[in-house]
Amino acid sequence: MSEYRRPTASMEVYHDQEGLSIEYGSRWEGASPPEDSYSRVSNPTRFAPLHTVANALIEWLHETFDVVVEPDPGAAADLLLLPNEVVQAVRITPRNPASAPLTFVLTPFPGVYLHAGSLHDFHFPVCGCDACDDNVANLVQELEWTVRTVVSGGYSERLDAWPARCVEYRLEEPGVGMSSGRRGTEELPAERVKLARTVLPADGQWLPWQEL
Repeated sequence: MSEYRRPTASMEVYHDQEGLSIEYGSRWEGASPPEDSYSRVSNPTRFAPLHTVANALIEWLHETFDVVVEPDPGAAADLLLLPNEVVQAVRITPRNPASAPLTFVLTPFPGVYLHAGSLHDFHFPVCGCDACDDNVANLVQELEWTVRTVVSGGYSERLDAWPARCVEYRLEEPGVGMSSGRRGTEELPAERVKLARTVLPADGQWLPWQEL
């Protein structure tokens, strides 16, 4: 597999009203965030490296794997929940239908929505408010890891046996990390669940992407 190389993405340092650098990711040190921080988003431009990294991942996938790449704003419709605005949308579909497709949607926030497989979206960041206190370097690593895990065959999606009232996902890279989630199918568009029944692998496990 051609090695992915993270692009140079400047992580700006921001300062508070007293001129001290803001240490995002450790501002609250385990304490409850201030009440007003839940409705405040300061320095949203700090999330800009996510766009840089998303585009580098798209280029890497295009150059490394046997895929069809579709840069099309309409691809944002792959998401289960559409953002208010879309800057860029790119659908990447492996030619092997047993491998999970990925759709990158870049938002003006700036943030990245990633649709993987049939029934799951991943948001970077999930919220972005000051209370969440996201560390952008960690978000970049999480985005890269999610993409790498999908293309290496570490991604699965499963529906409960008929009448399938729950859907779950699992991302796993042995020796590195694991992430999983579960939600009721009543939260999802019925037509998407119906389609998923026809395209999900029988055991739920998506195969690794084939290289060029």
